[in-house]
Amino acid sequence: MTRYIVRRLLQAVPLLFVISIVVFLLMMNMGDPIATMGGRSATRPADRLRLKKQLGLDKPLYVQYLYWLVGNDWAKVDMDDDGIAETPGRRKGVLRGDFGTSLVNRGKPVLKLIGERLPNTLILMLAAEAVIILGSLLVGIYSALRQYSTLDHLMTGILFVGYSMPIFFVALLSMYLFAVLFKRWGLPYLPTVGMFDPKVGKTASQVLLHMVLPVLSISLISFAAYSRYIRSTMLEVLSQDYIRTAKSKGLPRREIVFIHALKNASLPIVTVIGLDLPLLLGGAVVTERIFAWPGMGRLFLDHVSRADLPVVMGIIMLIAVAVVVFQIITDVTYAWLDPRIRYD
Repeated sequence: MTRYIVRRLLQAVPLLFVISIVVFLLMMNMGDPIATMGGRSATRPADRLRLKKQLGLDKPLYVQYLYWLVGNDWAKVDMDDDGIAETPGRRKGVLRGDFGTSLVNRGKPVLKLIGERLPNTLILMLAAEAVIILGSLLVGIYSALRQYSTLDHLMTGILFVGYSMPIFFVALLSMYLFAVLFKRWGLPYLPTVGMFDPKVGKTASQVLLHMVLPVLSISLISFAAYSRYIRSTMLEVLSQDYIRTAKSKGLPRREIVFIHALKNASLPIVTVIGLDLPLLLGGAVVTERIFAWPGMGRLFLDHVSRADLPVVMGIIMLIAVAVVVFQIITDVTYAWLDPRIRYD
């Protein structure tokens, strides 16, 4: 298993290299970060020239990528006639842990920006994922054990309706129902924006209260998909010969369902979860925008609209590394759940 993990990590190196090149080229053709540096007024031509030289944007693309990847502290610094450095500010490069500074956020380090937003996203997304997994397990197992019952048909219809609704519609509908209408009816209503009330402060109760609507919106759609996966895989496993043998031996039903059946039916679910978990780091762009949640989704959206290359590259590469790591964890989980799977 150790050799397999090492081999997978080595295979990920060229993959991440290709991803970084593709994303870099796309970002360099998406917009002009200098255009937004003047605020509401247009950046003057003289300022544009100066900023391009200071930021290294006047260099060829391959040189800019090289500066981003391995840094430019090795490069020779020359001055032009106006005393402007021909090489941008010193940095060590991504390979040495330096993702640079934001082009539009007053030179703030990228890792510091991400570090400020990442905990907020993890709080929201991990809570949503926990609700999705626990709820879908209960509904999916119950539907499989009560196949074609009235409650099974009812839950199937509700889940398909939930799965067909776009996330922005679910978010706006939940805001209208649990905030606007509840307040109008004199009932306790839920907050709709931010992580906490500024008058109260960032307390645990405030964060939990403000999480309810975003978690509900994120969970509804994924909950429908997960529960259908669990139902179908459980139905397939429950029809296997070894399950009938376990029943004939008189084993308790709970042991048959949760040990013999669920363990073998969980492999497809592990695959889905393994693909979803890395995306948690990127946040929920639509949900965080609607509920004004200060997470990675809003950070990505704000900076990609202003062509802030270092920040966008930092977020995407973080997600790419997380995908590689979680896929390896998923493969290891396969071997733990099913002893027939071997990677040696």
